[in-house]
Amino acid sequence: MLKISNTVSLADDEIEFQAIRAQGSGGQNVNKVSSAIHLRFSIPDSSLPDIYKERLLQLRDQRISKEGVIVIKAQQFRTQEKNREDALVRLQQLLRSVMQTQKARRPTRPTRSSQRKRVDSKVKRGKVKALRGRVSD
Repeated sequence: MLKISNTVSLADDEIEFQAIRAQGSGGQNVNKVSSAIHLRFSIPDSSLPDIYKERLLQLRDQRISKEGVIVIKAQQFRTQEKNREDALVRLQQLLRSVMQTQKARRPTRPTRSSQRKRVDSKVKRGKVKALRGRVSD
């Protein structure tokens, strides 16, 4: 059971794991041992609430395929168990991030004094640059 929040959790049979060989350097061991993990999670077939599914499918994340399958590759650690835990944690973070709502931005305007300061500094800078011209006789 993967707990997402107090009310939402995923059953183990909804998450599919596949052991693969890790990429990169690692000597002879990397060629023999399948220590990396591919985690697959189908959004449409899951038991997640509809709001989770909608927001996940709207994400522009390269880990989510067109069919709505989340694929996470974990190969940071040398053991399968640690990579499996890492993949689950990353899935959990992704699902939790979907439910955090962004605070609405209230548009603000610059104050009159800040506008005046900005214009004054530009005028001052322009005068300094004007003095850099050629000296005339």
